[in-house]
Amino acid sequence: MTDDDGPADEEELTYAESGVDIEASEAATAALIGATGDSEGDFAGLLDIGDRYLALATDGVGTKLLVAEALSDYSTIGIDCIAMNVNDLVAAGVRPVAFVDYLAIDEPDENFAEQVGQGLSAGAEESDIELIGGETAVMPEVIKGLDLAGACAGLAAKDALFDGDAEPGDTLVGWESSGIHSNGLTLARTAATKNYSYTDSFPHEGYETIGEALLEPTRIYTHLLDPMREAGVRGAAHITGGGWTNLGRLGDNQYVVDTPFDAQPVFEFVQSEGNVSDAEMHTTFNMGTGFVAAVPDADEAESLAESTDGRVIGHVEDGDGVSIRGLDL
Repeated sequence: MTDDDGPADEEELTYAESGVDIEASEAATAALIGATGDSEGDFAGLLDIGDRYLALATDGVGTKLLVAEALSDYSTIGIDCIAMNVNDLVAAGVRPVAFVDYLAIDEPDENFAEQVGQGLSAGAEESDIELIGGETAVMPEVIKGLDLAGACAGLAAKDALFDGDAEPGDTLVGWESSGIHSNGLTLARTAATKNYSYTDSFPHEGYETIGEALLEPTRIYTHLLDPMREAGVRGAAHITGGGWTNLGRLGDNQYVVDTPFDAQPVFEFVQSEGNVSDAEMHTTFNMGTGFVAAVPDADEAESLAESTDGRVIGHVEDGDGVSIRGLDL
């Protein structure tokens, strides 16, 4: 984190200026939902099938694919594709069970396809789900390069779903991210390549190149599902697009985050190179914490944190917004 917003003569870089306007995206999504009808659920769509819910989530890898393409390293993007979907199901209290992928390319490439498949297999194994099919579309007049997305199905007994609404007095438990994950890459790429290329040395320990730091795959949180249920978690949030404002999906409260996990060096690099404000960083990226749960009982929250790899990071109060690192989001 920077102590200020950068030199006065250097323009601050924002997600919108990089090419992604979150407010416009949310407005377009709202218009789509309004045209197609509402579905029950937030992080996942829920269908009542009698004694339980069938849940569906869909997501892609986004412009992280451009980093993979620049480095000719597609071995981890399948993990990202799986992770972005299963994590949303887990946030709803749903157990992911099956996945289908959609790969759109401009021309067939066996080596590239094999690498993507390896990542999908690795992500499915870690998530304990089945890869049951997919589609590869060759569309040279539509696609330049590639696009990878997928859909994940999950099942949950009706009494197993998280309520989804936090309440004042709840304790917030968080779990560390692995880095940038698979959102905000348009801003991250723009900042990282202002003065460097992806193959340049990363100026911190842990990675040989800048591209490798950006490609670190999204962490998968399916291992938290049973412990969260046992702890009586009221609701959970996957910290993805929109950064820490995702906590707002847990209801209209004040979320006070006192001790988030430290942001990994890749965030410091992106912020410094792009002269990105602290607020913009926290409303774009996970900033070190990739998953958060609201637990009504403080002792259960401590136990949940200790039994997994999480920690208590804050609490819920009356009010509105998110307070973190001196920011009010």
